[in-house]
Amino acid sequence: MKILVLSDNHNDLENMFTFLDRLKDYEFDVIVYAGDFTDIGLPKGFSQEDIAKLLIEELKTLKKPIVAIPGNNDSQEVIKLLEKENISIHGTGKIINGVGFYGFGGAKTPFNTLYEPSDEELKKGLERSFIQVMNVDKKIQVTHNPPINTKLDITLTGMHVGSQIIRNFIEKYSPTASISAHIHEARGIDYINKTLLLNPGRFAEGYFGIITLKDGLAEGSLFNLIE
Repeated sequence: MKILVLSDNHNDLENMFTFLDRLKDYEFDVIVYAGDFTDIGLPKGFSQEDIAKLLIEELKTLKKPIVAIPGNNDSQEVIKLLEKENISIHGTGKIINGVGFYGFGGAKTPFNTLYEPSDEELKKGLERSFIQVMNVDKKIQVTHNPPINTKLDITLTGMHVGSQIIRNFIEKYSPTASISAHIHEARGIDYINKTLLLNPGRFAEGYFGIITLKDGLAEGSLFNLIE
């Protein structure tokens, strides 16, 4: 299985359609969107739900199963839309072709953004979603916030700002791969024990990733649609 990993479009309508069209040149079986469909600075005449709906409809044209979580900049209306579209793995799990996808969105920040669940909410949400897929061998964890003390949570100032809860969960359950986003400058690949970690980077800048599952292992690749 090849998993297309996208995140952090942040209201970018100008580039979204061009970049999504270019994805048709790549091979993948499932699409994972790791949050921040939207942002607070909305284009005139659009709501967050409008923009998220546009992005989801464009993703549907790729004709592959989609799973998604909200980011810290996504509103409750976006969260409800993901549920309505039956693509949400925010606090729940889905099994696609024998692979279990589970997760929980949002992220705590210093900026009082729209969706910042507490550590307790995050822990309970991950536990609730994991139960839905616990009986399959290959599991993909999807969170907006990265695990702490990895290559994926380092800001431009050199601080590690990820989540201890998410790291603990990976260390306890050893999913095949863990997808996160949120820290745009920390686009990259890392590992916690045998679990592949991948932050695809900001899709609004043309970045995305692909995870390949083979023989029970995960390999990650990063791409830029502008190059």
